[in-house]
Amino acid sequence: MVNRPGSPCPTTEDSTIAVPARASRARWRRGWPQRILALGVLLAANAGLAPAAEAAESAVIIMYHRFGETNYPSTNIGLEQFEAHLRILGSEGYTVLPVPEILAAIDEGRPLPDKTVGITIDDAYASVYREAWPRLRAAGMPFTLFASTDSIDDNLAGFMTWQQIRELRDAGVVIGGHSASHGHLAARNNAAVIEELNRANASYQAQLGAVPALFAYPFGETSEAVTAAVREAGFNTAFGQHSGVVHASVDPYYLPRFALNETYGDEDRFRMVTQTLPLPVADITPADPTLQTNPPAFGFTLTEAFDGQDRLACYASGQGEAVIERLGPRVEVRVAEPFGKGRARINCTAPGTDGRWHWFGMQFYVPAAVAKAAD
Repeated sequence: MVNRPGSPCPTTEDSTIAVPARASRARWRRGWPQRILALGVLLAANAGLAPAAEAAESAVIIMYHRFGETNYPSTNIGLEQFEAHLRILGSEGYTVLPVPEILAAIDEGRPLPDKTVGITIDDAYASVYREAWPRLRAAGMPFTLFASTDSIDDNLAGFMTWQQIRELRDAGVVIGGHSASHGHLAARNNAAVIEELNRANASYQAQLGAVPALFAYPFGETSEAVTAAVREAGFNTAFGQHSGVVHASVDPYYLPRFALNETYGDEDRFRMVTQTLPLPVADITPADPTLQTNPPAFGFTLTEAFDGQDRLACYASGQGEAVIERLGPRVEVRVAEPFGKGRARINCTAPGTDGRWHWFGMQFYVPAAVAKAAD
């Protein structure tokens, strides 16, 4: 893989408590595209960029799945690795906050401590209750659990029970939505997606007494249609599985998270990703994460300036460094080859201060027909 000197190679990653008020979240949903697009237009018109964003205006959200389940290395974190992560978070100047508290602060424009981190866990595997929960509780670190309902309703081996999930909820753990079957929602028609969300919401209501406010797309896959269905189902915020930093310019229905597993969970990488800074962008193309054109004509507008922006580099899944074309704050990224079917990523990074990195990533879903058409 071609790599700029000192630049991380981010596309080798795994491919795999109060809630903000609905009215306030609605203002963020309605306002973020207009605010950021207007800023981008203003910057382009003046051929300049605003001062760099402060780290205190952003936070990093990390994502786990399994704990100590070595038969599943792509979704598992080793227990020694996880304990090292908790030691780092507890002793190296980080602030771990509940995810809804992070989102509320960003929504309301309140500053966050530098190096703020939110912890999320997907799928509600039994090892969360057995291994992660005791360690997080002992460390006093809050987290959000995204639970798919079918596996729990069916009492499948290897998953938590509703009683265990209620125990976590009663102890302050935030429970988030993760669909019913944990299927590929972007590959389904609208009626099937709506049925999936409604079925899951019925289980949340029956078992927890409420429908969650937060949602995580299974596999991080979404489309404009899926996102609209998630919004209509009553969720305030939704997360993908693409790398990046949560801040005010990011779409609240497609928030990034850094995935951690056995291969990409060593201490150096953990420190790198948990100290990343935002790469604030607007006017992202294509707007739909489910591709209709392959490779995509990917681009964005930088809305803030920072030292090191001239060393911006973007990387495409399986292809290494992509060609960048710049026109003022506008960045066009040219991917050399079509992506194969399934998930694909483009990650863009630039050096920041104190050895930290500005980071912006996108995950795309490539339907089989779109991949075949590009052959």
